Amino acid sequence: MSAGAHRSDTMPTGAVVPSLTRWGLSHDADLVYRTVVTFGERSAPALVAELGLPPRRVHAALAELREAGAAVCRTGRGGDWRRQTWTARPCAEVVDQLRARRMRVAAGDRQQQRSRPAAAATGIGPFTPGPGEYLGEGVRYLSTRAATRHRLAALVAIERNEQLSINTEQAFDAASARAAAPLDRDLVRRGITLRVLGLPPADQDLHVEAELFRSPHYGYREAAELPMKLIVVDRRVAFFPAAPGDLERGYLEVSHPAMVHSLVTLFERHWASATDPREHGMPGITLSGRERELVALLALGHTDVTAAAELRISARTVTSTMRTLMDRVGVDNRFQLGLALGAARVTHPPSTAES
Repeated sequence: MSAGAHRSDTMPTGAVVPSLTRWGLSHDADLVYRTVVTFGERSAPALVAELGLPPRRVHAALAELREAGAAVCRTGRGGDWRRQTWTARPCAEVVDQLRARRMRVAAGDRQQQRSRPAAAATGIGPFTPGPGEYLGEGVRYLSTRAATRHRLAALVAIERNEQLSINTEQAFDAASARAAAPLDRDLVRRGITLRVLGLPPADQDLHVEAELFRSPHYGYREAAELPMKLIVVDRRVAFFPAAPGDLERGYLEVSHPAMVHSLVTLFERHWASATDPREHGMPGITLSGRERELVALLALGHTDVTAAAELRISARTVTSTMRTLMDRVGVDNRFQLGLALGAARVTHPPSTAES
Protein backbone atom coordinates (compact mmCIF):
# COMPACT_ATOMS: atom_id res chain seq x y z
CA MET A 1 0.00 0.00 0.00
CA SER A 2 1.32 3.47 -0.85
CA ALA A 3 2.28 5.90 1.87
CA GLY A 4 -0.91 7.90 1.35
CA ALA A 5 -3.25 4.91 1.30
CA HIS A 6 -5.89 4.30 3.97
CA ARG A 7 -7.20 1.07 5.35
CA SER A 8 -10.67 0.20 4.07
CA ASP A 9 -12.03 -0.04 7.63
CA THR A 10 -11.03 3.52 8.54
CA MET A 11 -13.59 6.31 8.72
CA PRO A 12 -12.62 9.24 6.48
CA THR A 13 -14.86 12.17 5.71
CA GLY A 14 -15.29 12.59 2.00
CA ALA A 15 -15.25 15.87 0.13
CA VAL A 16 -18.58 17.35 -0.90
CA VAL A 17 -18.75 16.14 -4.50
CA PRO A 18 -21.79 16.11 -6.80
CA SER A 19 -22.98 12.59 -7.51
CA LEU A 20 -21.66 11.38 -10.86
CA THR A 21 -24.23 8.58 -10.93
CA ARG A 22 -26.88 11.26 -11.54
CA TRP A 23 -25.18 11.78 -14.89
CA GLY A 24 -24.96 8.14 -15.90
CA LEU A 25 -21.74 6.81 -14.30
CA SER A 26 -21.70 3.65 -12.18
CA HIS A 27 -21.69 3.55 -8.38
CA ASP A 28 -18.12 2.16 -8.41
CA ALA A 29 -16.89 4.99 -10.66
CA ASP A 30 -18.54 7.50 -8.35
CA LEU A 31 -16.80 6.02 -5.28
CA VAL A 32 -13.40 5.93 -6.99
CA TYR A 33 -13.79 9.53 -8.15
CA ARG A 34 -14.71 10.66 -4.63
CA THR A 35 -11.65 8.93 -3.21
CA VAL A 36 -9.27 10.63 -5.64
CA VAL A 37 -10.92 14.02 -5.14
CA THR A 38 -10.81 13.66 -1.34
CA PHE A 39 -7.27 12.26 -0.91
CA GLY A 40 -5.48 13.35 -4.06
CA GLU A 41 -3.49 11.35 -6.62
CA ARG A 42 -3.89 7.61 -6.15
CA SER A 43 -2.46 4.41 -7.55
CA ALA A 44 -4.78 1.62 -8.67
CA PRO A 45 -3.55 -0.76 -5.90
CA ALA A 46 -4.13 1.97 -3.29
CA LEU A 47 -7.70 2.41 -4.51
CA VAL A 48 -8.28 -1.34 -4.28
CA ALA A 49 -7.04 -1.37 -0.68
CA GLU A 50 -8.82 1.78 0.41
CA LEU A 51 -12.23 1.02 -1.02
CA GLY A 52 -12.19 -2.71 -0.28
CA LEU A 53 -13.34 -3.48 -3.81
CA PRO A 54 -12.07 -6.29 -6.07
CA PRO A 55 -9.33 -5.12 -8.51
CA ARG A 56 -11.50 -5.81 -11.56
CA ARG A 57 -14.19 -3.44 -10.28
CA VAL A 58 -11.67 -0.69 -9.56
CA HIS A 59 -10.10 -1.16 -13.01
CA ALA A 60 -13.52 -0.97 -14.66
CA ALA A 61 -14.37 2.17 -12.67
CA LEU A 62 -11.08 3.83 -13.65
CA ALA A 63 -11.65 2.99 -17.30
CA GLU A 64 -15.13 4.47 -17.05
CA LEU A 65 -13.79 7.66 -15.44
CA ARG A 66 -11.08 8.01 -18.06
CA GLU A 67 -13.61 7.54 -20.89
CA ALA A 68 -15.86 10.18 -19.28
CA GLY A 69 -12.96 12.60 -18.89
CA ALA A 70 -13.31 12.60 -15.09
CA ALA A 71 -9.88 11.14 -14.25
CA VAL A 72 -6.46 11.15 -15.89
CA CYS A 73 -3.97 8.27 -15.74
CA ARG A 74 -0.19 8.64 -15.59
CA THR A 75 1.10 5.21 -16.65
CA GLY A 76 4.26 3.82 -15.06
CA ARG A 77 7.16 2.15 -16.80
CA GLY A 78 6.11 -0.70 -19.08
CA GLY A 79 2.44 0.05 -18.67
CA ASP A 80 2.25 -1.88 -15.37
CA TRP A 81 -1.16 -1.12 -13.87
CA ARG A 82 0.37 -1.30 -10.39
CA ARG A 83 2.46 1.76 -11.24
CA GLN A 84 -0.42 3.74 -12.67
CA THR A 85 -1.42 6.84 -10.74
CA TRP A 86 -4.68 8.68 -11.20
CA THR A 87 -5.72 12.29 -10.71
CA ALA A 88 -9.23 13.73 -10.82
CA ARG A 89 -10.37 16.60 -12.98
CA PRO A 90 -12.16 19.45 -11.14
CA CYS A 91 -15.71 18.56 -10.12
CA ALA A 92 -17.36 21.51 -11.86
CA GLU A 93 -15.69 20.66 -15.17
CA VAL A 94 -16.60 16.99 -14.89
CA VAL A 95 -20.26 17.64 -14.08
CA ASP A 96 -20.56 20.20 -16.90
CA GLN A 97 -19.10 17.69 -19.35
CA LEU A 98 -21.31 14.83 -18.17
CA ARG A 99 -24.38 17.06 -18.23
CA ALA A 100 -23.61 18.13 -21.79
CA ARG A 101 -23.12 14.51 -22.80
CA ARG A 102 -26.36 13.29 -21.29
CA MET A 103 -28.59 16.32 -21.69
CA ARG A 104 -29.32 16.26 -25.40
CA VAL A 105 -31.89 18.98 -25.76
CA ALA A 106 -33.68 18.14 -28.99
CA ALA A 107 -34.16 20.96 -31.46
CA GLY A 108 -37.72 21.31 -32.71
CA ASP A 109 -36.96 19.94 -36.17
CA ARG A 110 -35.02 16.98 -34.75
CA GLN A 111 -37.86 16.14 -32.36
CA GLN A 112 -40.26 16.41 -35.27
CA GLN A 113 -38.16 14.01 -37.36
CA ARG A 114 -38.11 11.46 -34.51
CA SER A 115 -41.85 11.78 -33.94
CA ARG A 116 -42.93 11.30 -37.56
CA PRO A 117 -41.95 7.61 -37.79
CA ALA A 118 -43.45 6.93 -34.35
CA ALA A 119 -46.76 8.45 -35.40
CA ALA A 120 -46.57 6.72 -38.78
CA ALA A 121 -46.52 3.38 -36.95
CA THR A 122 -50.17 4.00 -36.09
CA GLY A 123 -51.08 4.19 -39.79
CA ILE A 124 -51.93 7.92 -39.71
CA GLY A 125 -50.48 9.79 -42.67
CA PRO A 126 -49.99 13.51 -43.40
CA PHE A 127 -53.14 15.62 -43.06
CA THR A 128 -54.53 19.14 -42.88
CA PRO A 129 -57.66 18.73 -40.74
CA GLY A 130 -60.18 21.18 -39.51
CA PRO A 131 -61.05 21.56 -35.77
CA GLY A 132 -62.87 18.52 -34.41
CA GLU A 133 -62.61 16.73 -37.73
CA TYR A 134 -62.51 12.93 -37.78
CA LEU A 135 -59.63 11.68 -39.91
CA GLY A 136 -60.90 8.14 -40.13
CA GLU A 137 -62.20 5.44 -37.84
CA GLY A 138 -61.15 6.22 -34.28
CA VAL A 139 -59.01 9.31 -35.06
CA ARG A 140 -60.08 12.88 -34.23
CA TYR A 141 -58.25 16.21 -34.38
CA LEU A 142 -58.32 18.51 -31.33
CA SER A 143 -57.15 21.86 -32.67
CA THR A 144 -55.68 23.46 -29.52
CA ARG A 145 -53.86 22.46 -26.34
CA ALA A 146 -56.76 23.87 -24.34
CA ALA A 147 -59.24 21.63 -26.18
CA THR A 148 -56.96 18.66 -25.54
CA ARG A 149 -56.70 19.42 -21.83
CA HIS A 150 -60.48 19.70 -21.57
CA ARG A 151 -61.00 16.37 -23.35
CA LEU A 152 -58.27 14.66 -21.31
CA ALA A 153 -59.77 15.94 -18.04
CA ALA A 154 -63.13 14.44 -19.03
CA LEU A 155 -61.53 11.04 -19.71
CA VAL A 156 -59.43 11.14 -16.54
CA ALA A 157 -62.59 11.71 -14.51
CA ILE A 158 -63.88 8.29 -15.61
CA GLU A 159 -60.51 6.55 -15.89
CA ARG A 160 -60.38 3.20 -14.09
CA ASN A 161 -57.06 1.42 -14.49
CA GLU A 162 -53.91 3.03 -15.90
CA GLN A 163 -52.46 6.08 -17.59
CA LEU A 164 -49.21 6.04 -19.60
CA SER A 165 -47.35 9.26 -20.45
CA ILE A 166 -44.25 10.23 -22.41
CA ASN A 167 -42.97 13.78 -21.88
CA THR A 168 -40.43 15.04 -24.40
CA GLU A 169 -39.93 18.42 -22.70
CA GLN A 170 -36.91 19.08 -20.50
CA ALA A 171 -38.61 22.12 -18.99
CA PHE A 172 -42.30 22.93 -18.54
CA ASP A 173 -44.14 26.22 -18.74
CA ALA A 174 -46.19 27.29 -15.73
CA ALA A 175 -49.54 26.72 -17.46
CA SER A 176 -48.69 23.10 -18.33
CA ALA A 177 -47.44 22.39 -14.82
CA ARG A 178 -50.58 23.86 -13.23
CA ALA A 179 -52.82 21.83 -15.52
CA ALA A 180 -51.02 18.50 -15.08
CA ALA A 181 -50.34 18.40 -11.33
CA PRO A 182 -53.97 18.22 -10.07
CA LEU A 183 -54.84 15.53 -12.63
CA ASP A 184 -51.86 13.40 -11.62
CA ARG A 185 -52.61 13.74 -7.91
CA ASP A 186 -56.24 12.79 -8.49
CA LEU A 187 -55.24 9.66 -10.41
CA VAL A 188 -52.95 8.22 -7.76
CA ARG A 189 -55.37 9.09 -4.95
CA ARG A 190 -58.02 7.04 -6.75
CA GLY A 191 -55.64 4.10 -6.97
CA ILE A 192 -55.07 4.39 -10.73
CA THR A 193 -51.61 3.42 -11.95
CA LEU A 194 -49.69 6.32 -13.51
CA ARG A 195 -46.42 5.65 -15.35
CA VAL A 196 -44.42 8.56 -16.77
CA LEU A 197 -41.40 8.56 -19.09
CA GLY A 198 -39.36 11.75 -19.34
CA LEU A 199 -36.08 13.20 -20.54
CA PRO A 200 -33.48 14.24 -17.94
CA PRO A 201 -34.72 17.68 -16.81
CA ALA A 202 -32.73 20.70 -17.96
CA ASP A 203 -32.64 22.15 -14.43
CA GLN A 204 -31.49 18.84 -12.84
CA ASP A 205 -34.61 18.79 -10.65
CA LEU A 206 -37.25 16.11 -11.07
CA HIS A 207 -40.49 17.48 -12.50
CA VAL A 208 -42.43 15.37 -10.04
CA GLU A 209 -44.11 16.27 -6.76
CA ALA A 210 -42.87 14.40 -3.68
CA GLU A 211 -46.46 13.36 -2.93
CA LEU A 212 -46.57 11.37 -6.18
CA PHE A 213 -43.34 9.51 -5.46
CA ARG A 214 -44.77 8.36 -2.14
CA SER A 215 -47.65 6.62 -3.91
CA PRO A 216 -47.33 2.93 -4.84
CA HIS A 217 -49.42 3.72 -7.92
CA TYR A 218 -46.85 6.11 -9.41
CA GLY A 219 -43.85 5.21 -11.56
CA TYR A 220 -41.31 7.52 -13.19
CA ARG A 221 -38.35 6.78 -15.44
CA GLU A 222 -35.97 8.79 -17.61
CA ALA A 223 -34.27 8.08 -20.95
CA ALA A 224 -31.75 10.07 -22.98
CA GLU A 225 -34.05 10.00 -26.02
CA LEU A 226 -37.79 9.46 -26.41
CA PRO A 227 -39.76 8.95 -29.63
CA MET A 228 -42.76 11.25 -29.17
CA LYS A 229 -45.02 13.01 -26.70
CA LEU A 230 -47.84 10.66 -25.76
CA ILE A 231 -50.68 10.06 -23.29
CA VAL A 232 -52.64 6.80 -23.18
CA VAL A 233 -55.76 6.49 -21.02
CA ASP A 234 -56.78 2.99 -19.86
CA ARG A 235 -55.11 1.56 -22.98
CA ARG A 236 -58.22 2.66 -24.87
CA VAL A 237 -57.59 6.27 -25.94
CA ALA A 238 -54.28 7.91 -26.89
CA PHE A 239 -53.24 11.52 -27.49
CA PHE A 240 -50.18 12.84 -29.30
CA PRO A 241 -49.31 16.19 -30.96
CA ALA A 242 -50.63 16.82 -34.44
CA ALA A 243 -47.42 18.75 -35.20
CA PRO A 244 -44.58 17.59 -32.91
CA GLY A 245 -42.64 20.81 -33.42
CA ASP A 246 -45.59 23.03 -32.45
CA LEU A 247 -47.77 21.83 -29.57
CA GLU A 248 -50.08 24.82 -30.02
CA ARG A 249 -51.45 23.18 -33.17
CA GLY A 250 -53.30 20.66 -31.04
CA TYR A 251 -53.40 16.90 -30.66
CA LEU A 252 -54.75 13.80 -32.30
CA GLU A 253 -57.13 11.69 -30.21
CA VAL A 254 -56.88 8.02 -31.22
CA SER A 255 -59.32 5.33 -30.08
CA HIS A 256 -58.82 2.77 -32.86
CA PRO A 257 -57.78 -0.44 -30.97
CA ALA A 258 -54.94 -1.45 -33.31
CA MET A 259 -53.45 2.05 -33.31
CA VAL A 260 -53.69 2.35 -29.52
CA HIS A 261 -52.05 -1.07 -29.18
CA SER A 262 -49.12 0.11 -31.35
CA LEU A 263 -48.65 3.17 -29.15
CA VAL A 264 -48.81 1.14 -25.93
CA THR A 265 -46.19 -1.23 -27.36
CA LEU A 266 -43.99 1.78 -28.16
CA PHE A 267 -44.34 3.03 -24.59
CA GLU A 268 -43.54 -0.35 -23.04
CA ARG A 269 -40.42 -0.78 -25.17
CA HIS A 270 -38.97 2.53 -24.02
CA TRP A 271 -40.11 2.00 -20.42
CA ALA A 272 -38.17 -1.28 -20.26
CA SER A 273 -34.89 0.43 -21.20
CA ALA A 274 -35.36 3.63 -19.15
CA THR A 275 -34.08 4.15 -15.59
CA ASP A 276 -35.54 5.51 -12.37
CA PRO A 277 -33.41 8.55 -11.43
CA ARG A 278 -34.15 7.95 -7.74
CA GLU A 279 -32.03 4.81 -7.92
CA HIS A 280 -28.97 6.91 -8.78
CA GLY A 281 -26.99 9.44 -6.86
CA MET A 282 -26.29 9.79 -3.18
CA PRO A 283 -29.38 8.88 -1.14
CA GLY A 284 -30.86 11.38 1.22
CA ILE A 285 -29.38 10.75 4.69
CA THR A 286 -30.56 12.18 8.00
CA LEU A 287 -28.47 11.36 11.06
CA SER A 288 -29.62 11.51 14.64
CA GLY A 289 -27.58 13.61 17.07
CA ARG A 290 -25.90 10.50 18.47
CA GLU A 291 -25.09 9.16 15.00
CA ARG A 292 -23.58 12.50 14.00
CA GLU A 293 -21.40 12.56 17.15
CA LEU A 294 -20.24 9.00 16.50
CA VAL A 295 -19.35 9.68 12.87
CA ALA A 296 -17.39 12.80 13.89
CA LEU A 297 -15.39 10.86 16.47
CA LEU A 298 -14.53 8.05 14.07
CA ALA A 299 -13.55 10.59 11.40
CA LEU A 300 -11.08 12.06 13.91
CA GLY A 301 -9.41 8.66 14.31
CA HIS A 302 -11.20 7.15 17.31
CA THR A 303 -11.64 3.39 17.50
CA ASP A 304 -14.97 1.82 18.37
CA VAL A 305 -13.79 1.42 21.96
CA THR A 306 -12.59 5.00 22.46
CA ALA A 307 -15.61 6.43 20.66
CA ALA A 308 -17.86 4.32 22.90
CA ALA A 309 -16.11 5.69 25.96
CA GLU A 310 -16.57 9.28 24.77
CA LEU A 311 -20.28 8.72 24.19
CA ARG A 312 -20.77 6.48 27.25
CA ILE A 313 -22.18 3.61 25.23
CA SER A 314 -20.89 0.11 24.58
CA ALA A 315 -18.47 -0.76 21.78
CA ARG A 316 -21.07 -3.26 20.55
CA THR A 317 -23.56 -0.37 20.15
CA VAL A 318 -20.97 1.54 18.11
CA THR A 319 -20.44 -1.45 15.80
CA SER A 320 -24.18 -2.02 15.43
CA THR A 321 -24.85 1.65 14.70
CA MET A 322 -22.17 1.73 12.00
CA ARG A 323 -23.47 -1.44 10.38
CA THR A 324 -26.98 0.04 10.29
CA LEU A 325 -25.67 3.24 8.72
CA MET A 326 -23.77 1.31 6.03
CA ASP A 327 -26.93 -0.64 5.19
CA ARG A 328 -28.97 2.58 4.99
CA VAL A 329 -26.50 4.27 2.66
CA GLY A 330 -25.84 1.12 0.62
CA VAL A 331 -22.06 0.84 1.04
CA ASP A 332 -19.78 -2.05 1.95
CA ASN A 333 -17.35 -0.61 4.51
CA ARG A 334 -16.61 2.40 6.67
CA PHE A 335 -14.25 3.99 4.18
CA GLN A 336 -17.04 4.08 1.60
CA LEU A 337 -19.47 5.31 4.28
CA GLY A 338 -17.20 8.27 5.09
CA LEU A 339 -17.07 9.24 1.43
CA ALA A 340 -20.84 8.98 1.12
CA LEU A 341 -21.61 10.99 4.27
CA GLY A 342 -19.27 13.78 3.27
CA ALA A 343 -20.67 13.85 -0.24
CA ALA A 344 -24.22 14.09 1.10
CA ARG A 345 -23.16 17.02 3.33
CA VAL A 346 -24.19 15.07 6.42
CA THR A 347 -20.81 15.53 8.06
CA HIS A 348 -17.86 17.74 7.32
CA PRO A 349 -14.10 17.14 7.16
CA PRO A 350 -12.29 17.99 10.42
CA SER A 351 -10.29 21.21 10.46
CA THR A 352 -6.50 21.09 10.09
CA ALA A 353 -6.10 21.73 13.82
CA GLU A 354 -8.46 18.86 14.67
CA SER A 355 -6.64 16.53 12.28
